[in-house]
Parts: sequence; structure tokens; C-alpha cells
Amino acid sequence: MPEPILTPGEPGDGALIARWKAGDERAASQLVTRHAAAVSRFVASLGARQEVEEIVQDTFVRAFASLEGFREESSFRTWLFTIARNLVRDRARSERTRRVTVPILEEHVATEHDALDRVVAGETEDRMRNAVQRLSPTQRAVFMLRVTEGLSYREIATVVGSTEGAARVHYHHAMRAIKEFLDD
Repeated sequence: MPEPILTPGEPGDGALIARWKAGDERAASQLVTRHAAAVSRFVASLGARQEVEEIVQDTFVRAFASLEGFREESSFRTWLFTIARNLVRDRARSERTRRVTVPILEEHVATEHDALDRVVAGETEDRMRNAVQRLSPTQRAVFMLRVTEGLSYREIATVVGSTEGAARVHYHHAMRAIKEFLDD
């Protein structure tokens, strides 16, 4: 999702940051409310589904702790995505061998007349998730930032630490790899 659309009279991120620096604690709450859902989606898209809440919280803690260093060369949201991506990467390095299993629950068993539709939809979702998981970490981040958050290639480049052209190439390769996987 792109930057949030503000209602008339609603302060922008820059104004809220200035208010927070001046000691207005409510400004920090407004920034968290405005951006937490997007950061959560991004963290989940990177594969950290079990730790989303903790990583989002850590993202905001780090952001507010280092807000003096925020140069506003990118949007506040893009900066948050960068912090979140680094946190996910740091956790992945420390937990390389951890595997997650998904239990099959009673409510997952299809018993209604539209059971075939749900099975097909579930299989399609699983194939797509598997295709995305096969991408390189950079391709996966670029793909998810573009598809789920609607970021521009310039913003994506800032988040992943590359050039705008490289972000476009990563996205193109990700799309091709997903298509090839789904066509098999």
C-alpha cells in the first residue's frame, strides 16, 4: 500500500516527527497507528509470520531511538521498511535451522458442497506461497513491496539497498520465476 492518504488538517509524518522530538508522546502513537499495519504485512511477506508483532514493535523502538538520524531522504514508511527488513534478516541469520509446521485442524476439513472450490483455492494459494518462497531474499522483498505495498521502484531500492534499476530487474526476475514455477 502506498503512503497513507491524509484527511485535510491531519498532520503529515514530518509534522508528527517534529512534535515527537518536541516531547509530544501522542505524535509517536499516531505514527505507529498510521504505519504499523503496512510494516506488519511487509514483515509477514518476508517469512517472519510467527514473529510479526515482535519485529514490528522492535522496528518502531529502533526508529524512535534513532529518529535524530532520520534524514528524510525517503519517506518515514520506507525508512521503517528498511529497519524491519534488517531486523528480519538479523533474526534469520541467528535462526537458520528453525522449521515451522502447520497442523491440520478440524475446521480445515472440507465438508460442504463448495469443498472443491476451497480445495482448489487453497492449492493455488499454497503454490503461490511456495513460488514466492523459492525466490531469493532480495527478489522476495522486492516482489512483496511492489505487489502488497505498492511501493515505487525508487522506494523499493531504498528499502533493499540497491538502485532503482536493480529493483526493476529483481522484480522482473521474480515475476518470471513465479510464472515458471506456476506453469510447471
